[in-house]
Amino acid sequence: MEQESLIYSLYQIGAIQFGEFKLKSGQTSSIYINLRKIISYPDILRVIANAMWKKTRGCHFDLVCGVPYTALPIATCISLEHNISMIMRRKEKKDYGTKQLIEGEFQAGQRCLIIEDVVTTGGSIIETANDLEQAGLEVKDVVALIDRQQGGGETLSQKFQFHAILSLSDILQSLLGSTLLNKTERQILEDFLRTRAI
Repeated sequence: MEQESLIYSLYQIGAIQFGEFKLKSGQTSSIYINLRKIISYPDILRVIANAMWKKTRGCHFDLVCGVPYTALPIATCISLEHNISMIMRRKEKKDYGTKQLIEGEFQAGQRCLIIEDVVTTGGSIIETANDLEQAGLEVKDVVALIDRQQGGGETLSQKFQFHAILSLSDILQSLLGSTLLNKTERQILEDFLRTRAI
């Protein structure tokens, strides 16, 4: 029930959208998940952070790192709530000051949990993990709010323990069973499910 409530909340704030969208991966989709909206809803942000914390409760890590940019507030929320150090990976290395790519206090050999919002191909997580590992950190676990079930989860599982709170099929089935969708959205969702093997 907790999952369903979160899915409904994400839909109601416009984080789950229906139409024609180009994804970061270059693929097109009739369903878009825009989790940047959660920064304006502290209650939802807190629920997401708590769900991720529960999902990784059995994992060992010393630090958390959110994949830039959408996962940064989630990582911050977990850091504050559970008093665990956070580090930040820059998208581009600075060419001034310390020229650091990884910001924050850490030591070689420490283990870092990578936090992501949505996984499609897993590319952003792999880039982040590579930079953390080059800085001397270990990455064993990755947690994401949503697995779009487009191969990213399988790719990540070859190298890491991959934990997802929701799958795209969880989201779509919950919305389909609800009264939230309008007629157009319901049609888009049904067409999507018919043409996609998820």
